[in-house]
Amino acid sequence: MSSDLRDAVFVLNAGSSSLKYQLVHPDTGVVVAAGLVERVQNHRDALAGVFEQLAADGIDLRADTGALCAVGHRVVHGGQTFYQPTLITDEVVAEIERLSALAPLHNPPALLGIGAARELLPGVPNVAVFDTAFFHGMPDAATTYAIDRDTAQQYGIRRYGFHGTSHEYVSSLVPGLLRKPAADVDQIVLHLGNGASASAIRGGRAVDTSMGLTPLEGLVMGTRGGDIDPGILLHLDRVAGYTSADTDELLNRRSGLKGLCGDNDFRAVTARIEDGDEAARLAYDVYIHRLRKYVGAYLAVLGGADAISFTAGVGENAAAVREDALAGMQRLGIEIDPERNAVRSGEARIISTDESAVTVFVVPTNEELAIARQSAALL
Repeated sequence: MSSDLRDAVFVLNAGSSSLKYQLVHPDTGVVVAAGLVERVQNHRDALAGVFEQLAADGIDLRADTGALCAVGHRVVHGGQTFYQPTLITDEVVAEIERLSALAPLHNPPALLGIGAARELLPGVPNVAVFDTAFFHGMPDAATTYAIDRDTAQQYGIRRYGFHGTSHEYVSSLVPGLLRKPAADVDQIVLHLGNGASASAIRGGRAVDTSMGLTPLEGLVMGTRGGDIDPGILLHLDRVAGYTSADTDELLNRRSGLKGLCGDNDFRAVTARIEDGDEAARLAYDVYIHRLRKYVGAYLAVLGGADAISFTAGVGENAAAVREDALAGMQRLGIEIDPERNAVRSGEARIISTDESAVTVFVVPTNEELAIARQSAALL
């Protein structure tokens, strides 16, 4: 088993009550094992249970920890400190913990996963790959908020962006699909899942993205509403006595599709629309309206685009979303082919017409493989 897994990476994505894992060979992309543990009470015990199950299936990672190349961890927020894959040490753990103030829902669970992996696989290097890293080098005009400069600098307030691992992975494939050098390709990537974000990428480098200091800004999402007039929060403070905890609950859990119609599963929303549900229809229309605004904005930022790519759960599977998001944009050089768009496939594919000046793709994302490759490359 050692020789079989010497170059394999165990990728771990720890949520507040979940553990998603994948054992993958970064060179070939071959997945040896994958799974999801839900309703996690103790991350250490949950990971130990995963290793026990793998051992029962003939993959005993703890028997010979030298068999693994690395454990790769998805960490949401790297702040301004981390913008490359980073070997995890006690000092790195302390800094990720300090950055939890910027991502209180995401960094703490990642730290629990890191702690569990370091304890259970003591001989294996652990690598942190940060969601914010791909957007670190964006222009100052894109990262800077128009608030008091000293306050922003004191508290690290700037646009960081998220889903960077996915945006980087998808955007790196597009030049090859177009048969053009990466430096010659300007593109928009739409990562549409329960969390959703857009990015504008010029010549392989991100120049703008929809999420900001936190993953709350930008597109309409499953339970997050994206862009909002901050005066609304001041208004709720004055007239309803909203505390910071109330605001956090509203913005993170009672907004987006969930807040508008009570469902954040896109399949359920679509089924309700087909049954004539007006709340679901409005939720969908708001979602599409915001998405179209960002496509238009990023076309302006880039001065036109060579490609637009849809990815993640909704982007890869909801043909109606893709069609409605780009409908009526022929004057912008964008034309969807309905038959191509209706095809369901796990492969990257073109869904625009042959006449479309902008090539529109569906590109399945693979964040686990991206994390595995970045972890292996570091080591």
